[in-house]
Amino acid sequence: MPPLHYSSLSQLADLLRTKQISPVEIIDSQLARIATLQPKINAFVHLDPEAARENAIVAAQAVAHNKTVGPLHGIPLTIKSCFDVAGWPNPAGSLLRADETPRRSATVVERLRAAGAILLGSTNTPEFLMAYETDNRLSGRTSNPWNPARSSGGSSGGEAAAIASGCSFGGVGSDGGGSIRVPAHFCGICGLKPTPGRIPGTGHFPPGNNSYGWIGVVGPMARTVADLRILFSILAGPDSADALTVPAPIEEISSAAARQTRIGILDCSAVGAATPESLAAVSQAAKLLEQSGFRVEPFQMHSLDRALDLWWFFFGTFISQLFAQAVAGKESPLSPVFLDYMQAARPSAPTTMLEFVAKSTARDFERARILNAMEDFPVLLSPVSSAPAFLHGEGTWRSPSGYRETMRHSQWLNLAGLPGLAIPISTSSDGLPIGVQLIGRPFSEELLLAIAETLELARGPWQAPPLP
Repeated sequence: MPPLHYSSLSQLADLLRTKQISPVEIIDSQLARIATLQPKINAFVHLDPEAARENAIVAAQAVAHNKTVGPLHGIPLTIKSCFDVAGWPNPAGSLLRADETPRRSATVVERLRAAGAILLGSTNTPEFLMAYETDNRLSGRTSNPWNPARSSGGSSGGEAAAIASGCSFGGVGSDGGGSIRVPAHFCGICGLKPTPGRIPGTGHFPPGNNSYGWIGVVGPMARTVADLRILFSILAGPDSADALTVPAPIEEISSAAARQTRIGILDCSAVGAATPESLAAVSQAAKLLEQSGFRVEPFQMHSLDRALDLWWFFFGTFISQLFAQAVAGKESPLSPVFLDYMQAARPSAPTTMLEFVAKSTARDFERARILNAMEDFPVLLSPVSSAPAFLHGEGTWRSPSGYRETMRHSQWLNLAGLPGLAIPISTSSDGLPIGVQLIGRPFSEELLLAIAETLELARGPWQAPPLP
């Protein structure tokens, strides 16, 4: 049995159900760990210990009276600080939103609570979520639990650091270009970027229920694939307040059925080079899958350059213009990380409606081309990014080896609307975790989870960072 703070969701549920531990004991243990590690990694933006303890007392009473409870009953979780939680700040990493306190909670928050979860607090992000480095002028910089000199990634970097350090048992992030998968890879945990529409984004800032909302999605983050599966089953489903959600039921896919899937090892010059250790992790994952009975073969994808250019048009050129309007005359409090994005994304001329429509049409054609190419290989295996976690301040949008070069393995999925799952596989010579990415066709999250669970079993137990 691992230490309590590294227990899985199912282990905690068993402990609570058999009354070996109480929700109050779990909450107190987590709050004590956060008090110890928050000064070192700075994962949290907001904590609500009083409400957490009150909810834990209520949860304990329900267990004592043998009442029927939800799958997450009494289990403390966290959430990225860009989601509305009634009464909590929703700053999204910006001084301009420091006083933003919503009255209603996001749909995913309501679903976690309906399942019995107790929310401990919210976690740090880069300003307006627009970087792979979690650093801002409101709540500072989040460090990687494996090495405080390294980035925890972004934009869900606070969530990844909290989970990897044992300050959280799991939570929810969001992903517009790798923002779940890259922090998961940097911090050595698992993260699922689902198909647009599977999990509602109601109550997320920036809002995604719009004409380009398919580019960013909401998804679970946890230490194990089994925990991802539990969270996904609770979070997924249509929402009347989010017109982009779809009523896709959760499927049960056995490991035997999953083994019938042909997996391709992605080979594409457009995504750029990865470090030898990153490529070795992919090879290791492929070997483990082959030994587990999967058919794994090299797969060449042609011309993803167009998809990556289109992704940058929406994520960079277009969205930066919306931000420019919102922050006009308020530039002085903006963080260097956000200003770096704005300068890199600034267009030479404003985007016209005709240009936006033309790019949207091109996106649809590109997506169809990618889906046709994946017809015989419904699941792909690739790096998450070109390298493990970089040093603080080393990653930028504008340097020759900036984010548009190093994060290409993740970015094209958001243009194509494909699900992607990051899972840790190995460690670098510097002692940093290295994850790989399983990529599926739309609405194949359950298949990715089934394959990832087999891969996780073959890899061995989850490895904790070297924290005290």
